Amino acid sequence: MFTKKGLIDIAANLTDPMYKGIYNGTKKHEPDLSNVLSRAWKQGLEKIIITGTSLEESKEAVEIAKTDDRLFCTVGCHPTRCDEFNKSGHDKYLQALSDLCEAHKDKVVAVGECGLDYDRIQFCARETQLKYFEHQLELAKSWKLPLFLHCRNAAEDVAKVLQRHQDSLHGGVIHSFDGTVDHAQMFISLGYYIGINGCSLKTAENLEVVKRLPANRLLLETDAPWCDIRPSHSGARYVTTTLPSVKKEKWSPDCLVKSRNEPANIIQVLEVVAAVRNENPETLSAIVLSNTLDLFFPNIKK
Repeated sequence: MFTKKGLIDIAANLTDPMYKGIYNGTKKHEPDLSNVLSRAWKQGLEKIIITGTSLEESKEAVEIAKTDDRLFCTVGCHPTRCDEFNKSGHDKYLQALSDLCEAHKDKVVAVGECGLDYDRIQFCARETQLKYFEHQLELAKSWKLPLFLHCRNAAEDVAKVLQRHQDSLHGGVIHSFDGTVDHAQMFISLGYYIGINGCSLKTAENLEVVKRLPANRLLLETDAPWCDIRPSHSGARYVTTTLPSVKKEKWSPDCLVKSRNEPANIIQVLEVVAAVRNENPETLSAIVLSNTLDLFFPNIKK
């Protein structure tokens, strides 16, 4: 029987307003991050990495991470938000990110979420995304940190950028991967891990890709409050663990909010990945834990 121990969620957006009870600008219930974290620890999570997607959210991620020895974070700027570099002044913004890395070395485990998103260039032009993706690589080099990478419809360009800097970078993960086997192998050949969440398990094609990924390059995540495994997803039939949930209008501190993902649900990601690969979940969990420690916590003895 699976003990649910040894799980690390490498991607949780715990700064999102939903954990303050705010949905689309309207408050529906009281802040409940403490309840969310309590459920995660009860489900056997050992650590959670909080995602930083802008300077302000990276600051907030650090502050949340400081509240618990099991919480860590990334620091960086999401590709769709890279116009913030221009608005604040490039040097000033980058220096502020660097200052966060320096001041909180015990909590910051990666630079990101950075990368490229060609599906949403209406928020930030390709040229701007590329420019500040490269600048954030310099931040990773400077602090000898791995990269937490966003890649949407831009695999070839992300790979080209990483390849140019390969000798001076410190690895990383392609988070929320939903690409092809060829794309995965391209990143793996450069030394990167592949992060799998609910959005990686939507279609039959997604499941075929997950089957073919080498176990020693797999990482697991929720990307909460997004990327939950929904009944319409191909992977949903493999989920065996569900926690009580209610609509946000009927919020209860003891229940998940329907359609709002949270770290406790990482067990579902493991269940689906193990099932489609025909692997024992406990054995797979141990491999993924080792991968996660190697990348983000290299100084922890295994």
